Amino acid sequence: MKVIFAGTPAFAHSALRAVCDAGFEVPLVLTQPDRPAGRGMKLHESAVKAFARQRGIAVAQPRSLRLDGRFASDAEAARQAILDAQAQVMVVAAYGLILPQWVLDLMQPPRDGAAPGWGCINIHASLLPRWRGAAPIHRAIEAGDACTGVTIMQMDAGLDTGDMLLVQHLPIKHTGPDADTTGSLHDKLAALGAELVVNVLQRAGQGGVQARKQPIDGTTYAHKVEKVHALVDWTLSAELIERRVRAFDPSPGAWTGLDGEVVKLWRSEVGDLTSEHGGLSGTILAVEAGGIEVACGLGVLRLHELQRAGGKRMDAGAFLRGTALQPGMRFVSPSAGA
Repeated sequence: MKVIFAGTPAFAHSALRAVCDAGFEVPLVLTQPDRPAGRGMKLHESAVKAFARQRGIAVAQPRSLRLDGRFASDAEAARQAILDAQAQVMVVAAYGLILPQWVLDLMQPPRDGAAPGWGCINIHASLLPRWRGAAPIHRAIEAGDACTGVTIMQMDAGLDTGDMLLVQHLPIKHTGPDADTTGSLHDKLAALGAELVVNVLQRAGQGGVQARKQPIDGTTYAHKVEKVHALVDWTLSAELIERRVRAFDPSPGAWTGLDGEVVKLWRSEVGDLTSEHGGLSGTILAVEAGGIEVACGLGVLRLHELQRAGGKRMDAGAFLRGTALQPGMRFVSPSAGA
């Protein structure tokens, strides 16, 4: 079976490696154009492109797949590359471009008497229909979900609405020093997604894949995470703020203000939720090397790892050696003043 692969970041790289290592022929990879990154803003290729080059796989990087859009020539070149690949399936994982209907149609059987195709299948990092959309890992942690997982689905014209081919659950750890962040959960789900998509491809090659409709109830949408979403609202409960700190780690990073400067929060712990601290939200209640206690709308949050603008992540003790904090000071939004 020939497999076209469409994906861009590290999450997709894990799946592409697994597909190749399982012995499937990958004649073509679609990935996002190289982007400027770093202090020098030099162009950097995606993790998927780098792997494809190492394996000698042809790479297409269209700026758009719309045949009637601004980059129609890119889309037409990609269309021809897909036709030339003569693949039976396209695996999509965190590609970053919406697949127009012509791509879905092109991959569907029958195609001029060729071997049966399996269409476009997507590796989605949630238990559909919960957390359709762009940021399912972030939103699952933020919401305090007990578990998440991976859904391998048959793609259609909707937003993550296609039939499900395979689903597997994965618990989310919310407590303790190894509580899941988006970073740690991403890695677990990437490995799981890679395993599951190979399973589906192997079964498809044997004619044994059965799809089922997504449930109607329980649909939620994981909207794209913007930097403003990571601004800490200290009037919320300590539990929700702590979950957001983990949800926005490693990007964009939960942040707050101190004396007009941005401070990022990387690791925290919920204190006594029943405490009647009597302080304004964001007020620093206690300053110790073992943790900085901050008043929230409900309860107390203990900060264990922080970062000043331009600095490095550091534990509370190291942070206090470079920043003079005292009880009574407040963390606030930089735009809100004191």
